[in-house]
Amino acid sequence: MDNSHYKKELLERLLKFSVRIIILASKLPKTPAGFAIASQIIRSACSIGANCEEAQDAISLKEFLRSINISLKEARETRYWLKVIKESRLLPARLVDIELDECNQIVAILTTSVKSIKKRIS
Repeated sequence: MDNSHYKKELLERLLKFSVRIIILASKLPKTPAGFAIASQIIRSACSIGANCEEAQDAISLKEFLRSINISLKEARETRYWLKVIKESRLLPARLVDIELDECNQIVAILTTSVKSIKKRIS
């Protein structure tokens, strides 16, 4: 698979993940905690793909790394909120576990990317 095809697949995967998180967040209870968590998880999940999209127009490898690193941080934050939802039983674990698994995979992909880019820079 060539690099541009891989990028396109990853960006599409991140978009679909964002949409699924928005749908998941809409199922949270309509309580102060539910609203607060929904807002946070939607922001962080959508930021993963948005920053990866932004990275595509980076003018340097360092700028590209900065955007991918932000995506990684947002993926970790999203994972945190998914764990909070699961542990607090705001939604059934079976619904959360699917997205938690995907988020773990995204974190792994972005971690590998960051390490690879850092090697290229140094």
